[in-house]
Amino acid sequence: MSYELIAIFMLSSMMLMMLTGQRVFGAIGFVSAAAALLLWGDGAIEMPFNAAFKLFNWYPLLTLPMFVFMGYLLSESGIADDLYAMFHVWFGNIKGGLAIGTIGLMVVISAMNGLSVAGMAIGASIALPEMLKRGYDKIMITGVVQAGSSLGILVPPSVVLVLYGMIARQPVGKLWLAGVFPGLMMATLFIIYISIRCHLQPSLGPTISKEERDIPFSEKLALLRAGIIPFLIFFFMTGLFIMGITSLVESSAVGASSAIAAALFKRRLTKDVLEQTLRKTLGVSCMFLWIILAALCFGAVFDGIGAVKAIESLFITKWNLSPWEVLIMMQLSYIVMGMFLDDTAMLVIVAPLYVPLIIALGFNPIWYGVLYTITCQIAYMTPPFGYNLFLMRAMAPKEITLPDIYRSIIPFVLVMTFGLILVILFPQMALWLPEYVYSHR
Repeated sequence: MSYELIAIFMLSSMMLMMLTGQRVFGAIGFVSAAAALLLWGDGAIEMPFNAAFKLFNWYPLLTLPMFVFMGYLLSESGIADDLYAMFHVWFGNIKGGLAIGTIGLMVVISAMNGLSVAGMAIGASIALPEMLKRGYDKIMITGVVQAGSSLGILVPPSVVLVLYGMIARQPVGKLWLAGVFPGLMMATLFIIYISIRCHLQPSLGPTISKEERDIPFSEKLALLRAGIIPFLIFFFMTGLFIMGITSLVESSAVGASSAIAAALFKRRLTKDVLEQTLRKTLGVSCMFLWIILAALCFGAVFDGIGAVKAIESLFITKWNLSPWEVLIMMQLSYIVMGMFLDDTAMLVIVAPLYVPLIIALGFNPIWYGVLYTITCQIAYMTPPFGYNLFLMRAMAPKEITLPDIYRSIIPFVLVMTFGLILVILFPQMALWLPEYVYSHR
């Protein structure tokens, strides 16, 4: 059997196992270990051990549990709820203000957690019922929550970019900085769309009642003070890193410590809150460690059989595609896979193939990491099996049906596609900040 057929057999076997409902790391690890043993015999048993030591020697991986802990603590202690209350009062007097405030909430939650699931949970449980109660159009706001929560994998500290950095062997600090401007741009595009739509159709996003608008300024100020804590944490976490005062790992420690201090200050650091936070942090961190370990084993087998060179030869020599045509094909493949898989599964399957090819074609792997992440955001919300669609169906109130969810994401997918095209056409949107920061450190 040729190495090309072996590579295709490995990919198809892994996809088949995932379709049966197996855990991502189990399917990937089993296929890679079995292929290694069949190809190279007993000597291949060293590959998982080498991958494990490579993983545990990767110092920036310490940021993963720190940032996940920070996000869950702020969520479990109710500080994220305070943030939405602030947005509700300060933005509720303009058309579509609560939807705009929800996008702002999602950006901050993304900056606190790095996972789209956290933003989705808070948006669906807090923001969505409040907007429904105030007469907002259910289809529009369902799209708002889904689109806003997808920013969690782009705005730093993105856990997905940590995984990409590990598999692609790229510095996580540069990847996070590269996601800042595209993430803020995407949030701005969402806000512009909501503002225009609610201006043209005011019934979609009515203002809050006169009684809620006329609360004393002192109460508004108190809400502002309560909601400002997450912004302070974000400043201490990323501002110190950008100014060169702290390293990446030290910034994650600052974020986790600031979250503990904030929960203590609010007198919400109870035993139950701490226990739930630690349980969820341990679960997410261990899941990603196993996925990265399996991905490293899979990548080692692919490198060993020369699959990367075979793909490169197929695209460039046999099909005679230009570098940009190859790039577009890659992005389209993410859209297709995103209908069935989550971001980690997609990354583990194609990163061993795509990242070396991207470098060989002369593209910047940091820039490509941002493209991958934005495309994942789009794939998350692409019917029929987009990841975010089913998360929303599980969390949304009963009056929001699956057809409503499908209809809600259409304009936001178009907006995100426009944003992706902008980043493709203007790579410096992603590359300027990391180049600037690292040249002044």
